Amino acid sequence: MTNLRTLTAGSATAPLPAASAAHAHRHRLRAVTPDEAHPSPATAPADGAPHPGAVSVAELLNSGATWLPAPQHSLPALPGRPPMVGYLVLVPAEQAAAATAPPPAATPEVPAPTGDAIVRIDPEQRTAQVQGRPLDLTYLEFELLAHLVAHPHRVHTRDQLVTTVWGYGHVGDGRTVDVHVARLRRKLGAAHRSSIVTVRRVGYKYVPSI
Repeated sequence: MTNLRTLTAGSATAPLPAASAAHAHRHRLRAVTPDEAHPSPATAPADGAPHPGAVSVAELLNSGATWLPAPQHSLPALPGRPPMVGYLVLVPAEQAAAATAPPPAATPEVPAPTGDAIVRIDPEQRTAQVQGRPLDLTYLEFELLAHLVAHPHRVHTRDQLVTTVWGYGHVGDGRTVDVHVARLRRKLGAAHRSSIVTVRRVGYKYVPSI
């Protein structure tokens, strides 16, 4: 079941020089272009006729590639199994470089601004506005307001807000959230402070003003 092209000193097609007769047992391989490739002997029947549906090696090659039958001694041998057939595929340098080049880095997705007609949050610029008026927020105030505005009408417990905004490693209680909500309400102003609604014994939610 091998596909080795072995040329010996007695071969009529390609005799070896006398100096090489001592090495006649070694495999001498020739590169084959795709149009010369034949169906793999592993898929061809004994009578030599192509097996229906047999895959030609040429069909597996890119344009400009050639192939070499691999020397039998270079292939692994499995006990109780027939000899394996292998091929060495040769491709032009530019094709090899293209095949091994890393894929282009994916462009990070830019988060879209969120909010409504009153409160607008721009996560990329890390800016917040209320009716066009910029808000001067600390890092955690911005994160808290952005999270509430991104999920309008959803009720968040204090524990959920601590975990999401402050992080899993933060040690604190609901009082931390209450303090930051009070600061946000002052910065939103009297006309819009009620947008952050207290849900008794649970937490907070953001309700757009209009």
